[in-house]
Amino acid sequence: MISGHGDIDLAIQSLKNDASDFITKPINEDVLAFALKRAMERIHMRQELKTYTQNLEQMVAEKTTHLVRVERKVAACQLFKGLTSNLHDFTSKLDNISVFNQMPMFVSIHNRDMKVVAVNHHYKKRLGDYSGKDSWAMYEELADGTDSPVARTVMTGETSRTNHVVRCINKNKLSVIVDTVPITGADNNVEMVLEFMVDLHEAKQLREELRTTRHKYQQLFDQSPCYISVQDRDLNILSTNARFRESFGNLENNHCYEKLMHRSSPCTDCPLNKTFEDGETHQHETVVTNLDGEQVNILIWCAPIHDADGNIIQAIEMFTDITHIRKLQGRLTSLGLLLGSTAHGIKGLLTGIDGAIYRLGAGLKNKDFERVQDGFNDLQFLTDRVKKTVLDILYYTKKRELNWKIADGANFATSTYESIIAKAETKNIDLTLEMSESLGTFKADISILASALGNLLENAVDACCRNGLDNPGRVLFKVYANPNQITFQITDNGVGMDRETREKLFTLFFSSKGTSGTGLGLYIANEIVQQHGGTISVESQMEQGSTFTVCIPRELSVQL
Repeated sequence: MISGHGDIDLAIQSLKNDASDFITKPINEDVLAFALKRAMERIHMRQELKTYTQNLEQMVAEKTTHLVRVERKVAACQLFKGLTSNLHDFTSKLDNISVFNQMPMFVSIHNRDMKVVAVNHHYKKRLGDYSGKDSWAMYEELADGTDSPVARTVMTGETSRTNHVVRCINKNKLSVIVDTVPITGADNNVEMVLEFMVDLHEAKQLREELRTTRHKYQQLFDQSPCYISVQDRDLNILSTNARFRESFGNLENNHCYEKLMHRSSPCTDCPLNKTFEDGETHQHETVVTNLDGEQVNILIWCAPIHDADGNIIQAIEMFTDITHIRKLQGRLTSLGLLLGSTAHGIKGLLTGIDGAIYRLGAGLKNKDFERVQDGFNDLQFLTDRVKKTVLDILYYTKKRELNWKIADGANFATSTYESIIAKAETKNIDLTLEMSESLGTFKADISILASALGNLLENAVDACCRNGLDNPGRVLFKVYANPNQITFQITDNGVGMDRETREKLFTLFFSSKGTSGTGLGLYIANEIVQQHGGTISVESQMEQGSTFTVCIPRELSVQL
């Protein structure tokens, strides 16, 4: 029997099922060779016994006696050899049980005559050396061996477990749990008995220490300032700590990407999957939404959890809330990230401008006015894109004070609509303005608020450009008001957004347009609306369009 778990119950069960030997991993080659050699010797002896039986009855008796003697020694030693890595130090002497000396329990060997053959070091230190004495001599309540644990095992040939009181060297008395294991010979009769005693007080103390240790680890798990979850290879959440549950709910027995990231499939750059693949730690930064609907910037750290054989069976995922760090981050540091993320886009626009100028020049040279018009249109469009990108960068890099003015709601809505209508018509998108009769006035920085709403309108137009011929693009710009605020609502029938996109929509550098967007527009639009003391919300479903609602108070009570 070869096993990575050298516990007593497994060893006993193996011996009861006629195992020749019991070896623990990692395997020592010398021990394995010795065990195989001994097994071959046993097989050879049995073969010899069979041969002699066929010839001489007397030789059978002699060999049987010899075999019983050998089996007795082997049976008493085979369990001992499998319970330590220092097997080569163990000798074949029956009175040597040094392999049990490190065990924190009382271990003794008894023969079928109910005499103690040997005891381990712990036994000698606490109870005394009972070698050669009666198997019941150490028990306080037993006057003879009739009802002793060893006697019952010799009589029945079965293991037993009983509670007794034993005497110590210092005259104290100990309550112990006694386990006895029979060791049989070739005739299946009990030849020896292995006896284990466990101090009930020590067992209780160990259980209490184990309970205390578990409680400490649970407290550490729950009181950690991070959000912690343990997941399996299918990204099922197996357990979470208290902070995680408070912020995101009880998500155990659910997929992380479904309930936390709100996706139908695992994230493409999931650090947990990478950890399961290579067994290394991985980090990733993203944005999630808590139970209160607030966006939380988190830094994810993943690490593997191994079993006893070193296989990765689970992984731990820890989130650190870095929202405040992101809010306090210097704008100069962010500018470097901003320029790096937009440089490629601006380079592409400049390349397009070069092409448009070339077509414009070629058209003028060849008097091809259709080509001139085509180059001019492209040049105008690309120049506007560069202008918008540069203005976004300027707005982000320098937080400006608002230039408050009294704005007429109807005039403001009309001018904002007219600034986008040309682009909508170019893309064959039906852009409609719908206003209430009396919008009144409100206080705002007209130029930057118009820029924010224009950004939302442009996004709505772009979202409709991917519609098929059977679903022409439509954008409704609806403006209405009440005594306290004016509301701008932009509804399109475009491609829509899933929940993950909606929750990250106003995050810096997040763009659903891929390389066509900088990830600044909606972030800045949200900043502008908040500066006006207003709110911006979005409702959207995939393939069902989107609705952005911007509410601006008529007058900000405390200017930000």
